[in-house]
Amino acid sequence: MPHIELKSAEPGIRGLLRYRPETGRPLSELAEVLLRGPSTLTGGERELIAAYVSALNDCAYCSSAHSACAAAQLPGGMSAVDEVLADLDSAQVPGKLKALLNIAAAVRHSGHAVTAELVDTAREAGATDQELHDTVLIAAAFCMLNRYVDGLATVAPDDPAVYAAGAERLISAGYLMPPAGTLNPGERQ
Repeated sequence: MPHIELKSAEPGIRGLLRYRPETGRPLSELAEVLLRGPSTLTGGERELIAAYVSALNDCAYCSSAHSACAAAQLPGGMSAVDEVLADLDSAQVPGKLKALLNIAAAVRHSGHAVTAELVDTAREAGATDQELHDTVLIAAAFCMLNRYVDGLATVAPDDPAVYAAGAERLISAGYLMPPAGTLNPGERQ
């Protein structure tokens, strides 16, 4: 049960974004740019970074939601995501993505943990300045968002189908929240 009375029964961050739209809107806009905006990283790769950091932070809602979004967009689906979340070192992902995920894990610990060696490894694997920037920002933003979601004890459903449906909605309609009482394209009441 959430620590505060939310204006919505929506789980996780969705209820929080509706609770205070003046803060929810900029957070949604940031997520939209980071996870769906123009980038040389695919949407699935960026979602995987968000899911990985959220899993490291033990944020059940964000980890499940972004794992589902990553799985829907990555070759290998949920098996590929589960492999990364279980053991990044042995996961069968491209070297550049693995290097970026290592940077994301460092950010999760501390911004100072992002070493020149981690950056050099990512560059050697083909990472660009923008990819390095976006990885650090996604990781930092999700550390904040994970703490927001868990700090107010929001609801995290157990049913993977809830997250799969949410992933479909996010992939088709994006992260910008429609006004309360309206539906995203393709949603039913």
